Amino acid sequence: MKKSIIISAVALCFSMATVHANTISLNTDHLKMVPTLKVNSFCISIAKGDIETVKKLLSLGEDVNQKSYGMTPLMYAAKYNRTEILKLLIEKGADLNAKSDKNMTAIKYAELHGAKEAYAILEKALSEK
Repeated sequence: MKKSIIISAVALCFSMATVHANTISLNTDHLKMVPTLKVNSFCISIAKGDIETVKKLLSLGEDVNQKSYGMTPLMYAAKYNRTEILKLLIEKGADLNAKSDKNMTAIKYAELHGAKEAYAILEKALSEK
């Protein structure tokens, strides 16, 4: 009997606390969400491995060394192990020694992300340079 009275009293306390709980209303009208950095469509196509779009954008004059979100297209190809695209970018004159905003080269991105094939391609291209 004592247990049931204690349990009832505890339940009543919890229910009373819930009934008297206040909701907090925050005024967020003055806040604006502004995207600070955005990856361009060329680098997105590289990351996805869409070689046809990459070829099309290159034919339209896309810059193979223009940074997007601090990285060059070659770095995206290296990071995501897009070997065909990597070879194409090298052929089109991508700078193998360019550094990202984090002070890393394409070969370093390949190494960090375990992109062994991309690393081998970049290593060979650097030795031939």
